[in-house]
Amino acid sequence: MREDNSPCLPPGWTWATIRDTGEYINGLAFRKSDWGDEGLPIIRIQNLTDPSKPFNRTSRQVDPVYIVHRGDILLSWSATLDAFTWRGETGVLNQHIFKVVPDNRLVHSPYLYHLLRHAIDLLKQSSHLHGSTMKHINRGPFLSFQVPLAPLAEQRRIVAEIEKHFTRLDAAVAALERARANLKRYRAAVLKAACEGRLVPTEAELARAEGRDYETGEQLLQRILQERRAKWEAEELAKLRAKGKEPKDDRWKARYKEPAAPDTSDLPELPEGWVWARLDQLLGSLRNGISKKPDSESGTPILRINAVRPLSVNMEEIRYLSGSVDQYADYVLCQGDLLFTRYNGSPELVGVCGAVRAVDRKVVYPDKLIRARLASHLCLSSFVQIVLNVGLSREFIARRIRTTAGQSGVSGSDIRSVPLPLPPLAEQRRIVAEVERRLSVVEELERQIEANLKRAERLRQAILKRAFAGKLVPQDPNDEPASVLLERIRAERAAAAAAEPKRRRTRRTGGNGKRTEPVAKTLPLFGAGGER
Repeated sequence: MREDNSPCLPPGWTWATIRDTGEYINGLAFRKSDWGDEGLPIIRIQNLTDPSKPFNRTSRQVDPVYIVHRGDILLSWSATLDAFTWRGETGVLNQHIFKVVPDNRLVHSPYLYHLLRHAIDLLKQSSHLHGSTMKHINRGPFLSFQVPLAPLAEQRRIVAEIEKHFTRLDAAVAALERARANLKRYRAAVLKAACEGRLVPTEAELARAEGRDYETGEQLLQRILQERRAKWEAEELAKLRAKGKEPKDDRWKARYKEPAAPDTSDLPELPEGWVWARLDQLLGSLRNGISKKPDSESGTPILRINAVRPLSVNMEEIRYLSGSVDQYADYVLCQGDLLFTRYNGSPELVGVCGAVRAVDRKVVYPDKLIRARLASHLCLSSFVQIVLNVGLSREFIARRIRTTAGQSGVSGSDIRSVPLPLPPLAEQRRIVAEVERRLSVVEELERQIEANLKRAERLRQAILKRAFAGKLVPQDPNDEPASVLLERIRAERAAAAAAEPKRRRTRRTGGNGKRTEPVAKTLPLFGAGGER
């Protein structure tokens, strides 16, 4: 692609602007009042990047130039920058997308599609890319960007060679995607087996085989509850004494609220030696995070909301609060803390849980997260995070998620009420070790798959780079030079434009007061539709 240091082109090639290659029609802006359950689908950027996304539809009458048909080239120029071949049903073009109408006298449509994808990759790396969050390319620099144009016959040979290479790449990528999907299913199967007592031998089975006794989950739960109460009493007594009050009897102990056991009437039977518990029975505390918003480039590190994902807490996903960490002492995270997502725009991420592992500095957490601290070391937080993210425990949370103003959330009281299976402590340790062993293998394989997918994308870009440097297929001296063809077509366009009477394009309003679409005029540049 042509910049200041332009490479030499092969014989018969020429530089052309993107403007030369055809018509680029900018989409329409639709109001919510234009949406409905019937009519043509409105093709938005999300429908290009993810064909499974639902359409908004409209019965609004539009000029035919904004209608998109199967096989049309579409180019998104804001947020997502890429070219696509439309494979869906006939629809209407939304704003921030160009419909590309190639000038087939000059350019072979599949050649232009690949050329545009390659040009966009280069534009992304240039000064023509604007915006910090909403990346976009302005119309003028885009249209003026120069691209290498091969002779028309050679374009077809280039496309055939590109598609031969891409077919092999597509098959490799599809195999990698299948492998990634299989790993996802395997991960889910491992976690499901862990929560159902099928991943490792149960403590009951081992005790029978070894002829020994063991502590059941029910006995363990009673010890946890005793330790929970003892810890509360110690803390309450310390508070009283700090106020100069020495209890004369034990009546103050009656203020302790014994956590309720779960209703097991609808819960399935557990493996021998396991028991159903309610998360509240295992907790020492449950607390929302800091409501103050990050306001500094340094100071006290505070986790981002996206730091918490199922079975993980990324302690590097941080922003900063002004002030010393001592001001937020009650919110400092410790190893073994459980963090829940309290609010999120994606319901599937609400209520997910991760355990804090090693802590090498003081970090606090925001109010859209909830911190849970277990009352006793007799229950492993690394085990609790497993069972809370799958099976009946996760389903319990999912049923209690509420959505308001686009934000989905779950309450602390609902989290306290989650039922979870509790095996003997020794079995918890074995389950955690086996889950971590298997998932570490899965994660390594996923890293390899991701690396190979990136390699495939680099190969794709390298193929396009060779193609548009004239190195993918040999040149044929009998082909009409692209420069000759381009000059002839430019002359024909100029003559047609001079012969056509000028008409002023106006926006009109219909009898109902609503604006109707202007009549689109076929131009060698962009069609109707404005700049951003």
